[in-house]
Amino acid sequence: MIKKYVFLILFFSSICFAQEERYPVFDVCKGAEIEVLKECFYTTARKYFFAEFTTPTIVENEKFNGIVNTIFSVSSEGNFKLIYVNTPYEEIREEVKRVFKVFPKITPAFYNNHSIEMKFELPINFPVLKNLDSSKAKPSIEIKKESLLEVVAKTRIADSTFLEHSSKLNVPFNHRNYVDYEFALHKAKGTHTASKPYTYNEVNNYYNLTEEKKKFLKPNKKTWLGNKVWNEHLLQVKKEDYWFTVDFLFDFQLGKDNSDLAYTYNNSRILNVNGEIGNNFSFSTTYFESQGRFSEYINSYITNPALSFKPKNSEGLVPGRGKTKGFKTDSHDYPVAEAYLAYTPNKHMQFQFGNGKNFIGDGYRSFILSDVSSPSTYLKMKVDLWKFQYTNIWMWNTEPSISSISDPNEHARKYVAAHYLSVNITDKLNLGFFETAISAGENGIDAGFLNPIIFYRSLEFNRGEDAGNAIIGLTGKYKLSNNISLYSQLIIDEFSFGNFADMSDWKHKFAYQMGAKYFDAFKVKNLFLQLEYNRARPYTFAHKSPILNYGNYSQPLGHLWGANFWEAIVIARYKKDRWSGSAKIILGKKGFDLDGQIISYGGDIYQSYENRSGDDGIEVAQGNTANIFIADVQANYLINPSNNTNFFASLSLRNFSPNTTISSSPSNRNVWFSLGIKADLFNWYFDF
Repeated sequence: MIKKYVFLILFFSSICFAQEERYPVFDVCKGAEIEVLKECFYTTARKYFFAEFTTPTIVENEKFNGIVNTIFSVSSEGNFKLIYVNTPYEEIREEVKRVFKVFPKITPAFYNNHSIEMKFELPINFPVLKNLDSSKAKPSIEIKKESLLEVVAKTRIADSTFLEHSSKLNVPFNHRNYVDYEFALHKAKGTHTASKPYTYNEVNNYYNLTEEKKKFLKPNKKTWLGNKVWNEHLLQVKKEDYWFTVDFLFDFQLGKDNSDLAYTYNNSRILNVNGEIGNNFSFSTTYFESQGRFSEYINSYITNPALSFKPKNSEGLVPGRGKTKGFKTDSHDYPVAEAYLAYTPNKHMQFQFGNGKNFIGDGYRSFILSDVSSPSTYLKMKVDLWKFQYTNIWMWNTEPSISSISDPNEHARKYVAAHYLSVNITDKLNLGFFETAISAGENGIDAGFLNPIIFYRSLEFNRGEDAGNAIIGLTGKYKLSNNISLYSQLIIDEFSFGNFADMSDWKHKFAYQMGAKYFDAFKVKNLFLQLEYNRARPYTFAHKSPILNYGNYSQPLGHLWGANFWEAIVIARYKKDRWSGSAKIILGKKGFDLDGQIISYGGDIYQSYENRSGDDGIEVAQGNTANIFIADVQANYLINPSNNTNFFASLSLRNFSPNTTISSSPSNRNVWFSLGIKADLFNWYFDF
């Protein structure tokens, strides 16, 4: 009986204690009744803000009429801190930052006799005069209708968990996850969306990552293991002038296709470390130890001896990852390492040196620079100034199918210099200008290509025809509405202006892309639709010396299919809470070479164009034409928002029908089902 009374006393005491909460207190509110403090805080915060806030001139001139939402906090020390501003004007963002910096220090909020941080939302109506008699500041905790206990728990977890969100690190590039970021950038003014991966500080200017991911935290997890599985990084250390996180992740997949294989699988153990030192230096390193057996057509790609690009002294090549050695009787062992160091001296410039992948373009595919090949060593410089974003990338690539001149047991090296200038012509129209140069040799990259502002085409011309290979390109993006964008690419490898009218001339080596994106399609929140068309002429990206082609590690640096093809893609994505799903259909035609012939029909960029089928009469999909149909659906369930670990299940159908069955492109129909658990750290393309 005594135990029951003790329990009841503790129970009612906890209830009473839990109700002891107090909002932050301005000096003018001190002495007020506890019930009045809440409204006094709202009123005083608004008075301080709008007494100090000045509408930027450009906002007044353009007569902006709308609502800008701001999220701010009062720290456990009583300091105001701006967290997020949703605005199309950089000038508004800077003014809001300035205003919150001059707010006075106040008495912080208290809960359970402890000072806590509390977050609030302040909508700003434009013209600002509207704020005098409408829209009071409301705390985000009331908007979400959560208990104070839940909000405090989530806030504390979020502040200690998502350390990377305030950093200059790369946001891991995954098409599915990037839809939200691209939508936020699309709606804003003065943004650039083509150069990927984005950095966290880029995204946070327009999309509140912490607030979004905080929705998926589970504050009720009381055990160490529960928090590590559902909420946190495996290890996280935060000090005054540095922080780092460590995760041990997995990519465990198990599946079955319609071949004689007993089952397919992938087993990757992943070590992922991220961190920041001071305000300017960031670092990331990821190591993958992997074994796998894939669907029949992928296994054939990896091991087929007829493939011209098969690495020397190797069993084969896992697409997008790298060289493999045999594992057991019919599986593949393929370790991969990626890492980079980043230096960000100011808000306009960043330098990265690492081994990894980059992507330039607004589409699902890219002819300019894609992430379909294996990681390579790179140096990148990105500059943002006014209406311009300038990206320079220098890459040190390897060609394992070609032997080094100095040592036949070593792989040949090649060097790529690329720059891309993105210009916002208007608030709706963006144009981009691209140029790349490929060189090779035992002496390393030509010093001239290290110049970030030189024109590679003229430099390559002056070095001589065999000194390198230069490619130029143009991109365009048009904001049709706040929900729809149109995009395009045009790549010119070579063009015979003297024979402009005859489009069958082999020297007309070019590729183009056209596409459209529809965010919140048909007013359905989080429904995303994409339509894309890609076409590449024969011999585009190839060279008479295969070492000078536009490739890396026996794979294209541009489109996964190489050249000599057309392709149409339809993609749909949708998410709801922790669930997300996608569907994709690809229809296309590609021309392949024939067995036993040295003639190149222009689809394999690793074949010399000197072996071309002719000088005229050149058409897309010539040679051994294959009809390609690919359809796949995938469902995901988010487990841990800190490291993007997901449960997934996928089903894909591939129908590949060449006119003539050959060893390097057999006719087959593949149905492949797989499921598992994985961390979304990169894109992996099997749609070829």
